[in-house]
Amino acid sequence: MAEPRGVPLRVVSYNIHSQRDDTAALAAVVRAVTPDVVIVQEGPRRFRWRQKSASLAESFGLVVAAGGLPALGNLLLTSLRVQVRGTRCQRFPLTPGRHLRGAAYADCRVGEARFTLAGSHLSTDPAERPAQAAEFKRGLDAAGDPVVAGADLNEGPDGPAWATVARGLTDAAVAADRADRLTYSCADPRRRIDALFVDSRISVVDYDVVDTPQTRRASDHFPVLVDLLLPTTG
Repeated sequence: MAEPRGVPLRVVSYNIHSQRDDTAALAAVVRAVTPDVVIVQEGPRRFRWRQKSASLAESFGLVVAAGGLPALGNLLLTSLRVQVRGTRCQRFPLTPGRHLRGAAYADCRVGEARFTLAGSHLSTDPAERPAQAAEFKRGLDAAGDPVVAGADLNEGPDGPAWATVARGLTDAAVAADRADRLTYSCADPRRRIDALFVDSRISVVDYDVVDTPQTRRASDHFPVLVDLLLPTTG
């Protein structure tokens, strides 16, 4: 059987718990896996969010591509290997009494491959999540390039919001036969609520949920680490 061909991309999707835990461990965890892109949930979204986002990116050895306050804490970080061609942010309709949430998007290029990087963090309220998932899905469907989307969905694969986001995309954990790897919580792993979805034209080479003593200190979620092969535009 022929080996899959394409441009390699290493992705981390990570809910960093608003940097409330061991930030040195957090930086070390991300630096150790040398990602090309990191999709952050619960990144800086309040006072001095630009400086805080830049400092977070620097601690990872990366730069800010998109997000922050305009995307309500969803933040996209890239290595210098990745060319960012355009960005946009999305805010979901606010339910009175709940937190305002949204999504971040970056149109990117690596070599001869183009892709759209996206990230979101859905509500903890099961009544609110489906509408947010539908909004996020509309943003993904509007992308002109193959999508790489990371999200904390706050529900498992059997939930309606998950099904909405996943429709027409590949669940990287399922593709790698590692859907049994749980992402939350680090103190008591019992749920897979963090996911990476990719366009069907993208090959999933490897998938891991990084569970180490260091990741257990860094956040209340484990990071999702995925190696992909992107289709070329030629």
